[in-house]
Amino acid sequence: MAKLVILESPSKAKTVKKYLGSGYEVIASTGHIIDLPKSKFGVDVDNNFEPQYVNMKDKSDIIKELKKRAKTADTVYLATDPDREGEAIAWHLSHLLNIDEKSKVRVTFNEITKTGVQFGMSHPRTIDPDIVNAQQTRRILDRIVGYKLSPFLWKKVRRGLSAGRVQSVAVRLIVDREEEIRAFKTTEYWSIDAKLAAASSKKTFAAKLAEVDGEKAKIDNKEQADEILANLKGAEFIVTNLKKSQRKKQPAPPFTTSTLQQEASRRLSFQARRTMKAAQELYEGVDVEGTGAVGLITYMRTDSLRVSDEAKTAAAEHIKSVYGEKYLPEKPRTYKSKNNAQDAHEAIRPTNVEFTPEKVKRSLTTDQFKLYKLIWERFMASQMANAVMDTVSVDITAKNCLFKSSGYSVKFDGFTKLYEESKDDEEQSGALPKIDKDEKLKCHDLAGNQHFTQPPARYNEASLIKALEENGIGRPSTYAPTISTILDRHYVERETGNNQLKPTSLGEVITGLLKDKFNSIVDVKFTAKMESDLDDIEKGGKDWVSTLEKFYKGFAKSLEKAEQDMEGKHLKVPDEPTDIICEQCGKNMVIKIGPYGKFLGCSGFPECKFTKKIVTETKGLCPKCGAKMLLKKSKKGKPFYGCENYKDCNFMTWDVPLEEKCPDCGSSLFKKTGKLGKIYCAKDGCGYERPLDKESK
Repeated sequence: MAKLVILESPSKAKTVKKYLGSGYEVIASTGHIIDLPKSKFGVDVDNNFEPQYVNMKDKSDIIKELKKRAKTADTVYLATDPDREGEAIAWHLSHLLNIDEKSKVRVTFNEITKTGVQFGMSHPRTIDPDIVNAQQTRRILDRIVGYKLSPFLWKKVRRGLSAGRVQSVAVRLIVDREEEIRAFKTTEYWSIDAKLAAASSKKTFAAKLAEVDGEKAKIDNKEQADEILANLKGAEFIVTNLKKSQRKKQPAPPFTTSTLQQEASRRLSFQARRTMKAAQELYEGVDVEGTGAVGLITYMRTDSLRVSDEAKTAAAEHIKSVYGEKYLPEKPRTYKSKNNAQDAHEAIRPTNVEFTPEKVKRSLTTDQFKLYKLIWERFMASQMANAVMDTVSVDITAKNCLFKSSGYSVKFDGFTKLYEESKDDEEQSGALPKIDKDEKLKCHDLAGNQHFTQPPARYNEASLIKALEENGIGRPSTYAPTISTILDRHYVERETGNNQLKPTSLGEVITGLLKDKFNSIVDVKFTAKMESDLDDIEKGGKDWVSTLEKFYKGFAKSLEKAEQDMEGKHLKVPDEPTDIICEQCGKNMVIKIGPYGKFLGCSGFPECKFTKKIVTETKGLCPKCGAKMLLKKSKKGKPFYGCENYKDCNFMTWDVPLEEKCPDCGSSLFKKTGKLGKIYCAKDGCGYERPLDKESK
């Protein structure tokens, strides 16, 4: 009889089977098989919060198969994912299959490679009850909030709404930011900017006014700027101080889940869900030409920066052979994880550095390749030598004014030869021309420039994930589903064109109600403390039942008081007015938010019940029938463009319709972006096209 190994994912099972060979059967549970019931609360709060688990209905066939296989197996190994959810699934499987949970049958794989699988199988352990209790506590907390609070929202706002413990805080962050933006008062300020050149150079460089009469320059209006400019007319610009130094720039650490999602958002424009899908596939195993199924990256849900000594050694050997010894640091790099990081897993890294992105490119999908390249380059760069910059900072005096300028040149590129982390607020600066102290500079231009203070930017996915992590909200596994949930519930929407996250009127109404009546549920510090408590339960330092009792007492009181305070009251979600006229009664239509998102409804409701879909017209026309082209969204939320005459004309495209007409046939032109970007005519038989100019790119 064979040994049975149970994992979560069918694709991971396929890869693991390859490494275990004969004598082992490998099967997937396809995620959770047992959960709290959907149709009732399922938690006995009066009996130590005992969860009333049931077999999941849609898993009945796999449960039968698991029981059948387990009966004939010599040993059953539970090899579900190496995190809280995986530990809980292993625990549920042990009960379902009558396996003694104190027997050493729990195995985990940090990487799905031959070494990783063999190491995991040779180090079985018992199921960790503390990790199980941490997951169980989190599940019950979420059930309490969702099951008890959602009906309150149905009564006071609208049926079908739901509240979530982590999601509600994420929405609050977005709502609070929107309120900051609305309350922001723009103020005017000016800068004095000079374009200067050394006597020996024709190349100009920029310098900014920093001080006037030894005080920091503060220019509030044009009159003050003009006064300074008049004073500087004909002034000599003299270099009074020149400081040369070297600056070492260190590489960014390898990825955690959070930083991977942030960088993939900034650099690849991937949404968090898309990033995690590709990462999961890379971890579970990909058929690589000439090798077969292999997991290309380590476990992708981690907040640890730890890297194994073997991986550091392999990286160093590769760097030395490809780039030379000077690209290695004096000793292997070690990065310190945050205090609350779970250190059970390594940072996200390639399992084998010899699988370079180019070597595996043909075996990967486009998304897999882009993400793998990012992970591989980031990890390799994290093990390389510092970049060294020659920096120059200059003080330039003109009468009673002090101007400052700085620049740098790269002395040694180090890790930047391979990879450099992108930033949301990246600033570029180049080298200054050769300048000497006491040198008189030529002033080619001196101008006052008007500026206005800007409100804080709305969150995008990258900055929201960063805020959630910095505030201790959620864990690596929750960032992507949290963002997906608040978008799917229409509490938040993406701004077309810039992907910024903006609260809907529905999200603002619900957040306002929760802040007023259930402040702890949307309080950032309270939620972070709850995450910390879950960590303590996982480490065995806190009792899970007492943690739930403390939370439930406060929550139940808040719910009872809110019911009393809101007796007979109902909150209205404000409609957004439009100038679109109702086709049935002639009144203006308004934008409403329903269970499936925004739609147009008559302002005369309930007398007039006319509704219609919201469509966004583009400036281009259909190349087949000449009707308007509309911006639409696929089931996965990806924008595309389709003819408004969709019943008779099936033309659609991912490329942007333009107002510009084809010089050959007069049809609307389209813009295709990317490496092979172009402006082209889509009319059959025309063939006009031209490359994208810089502005269009």
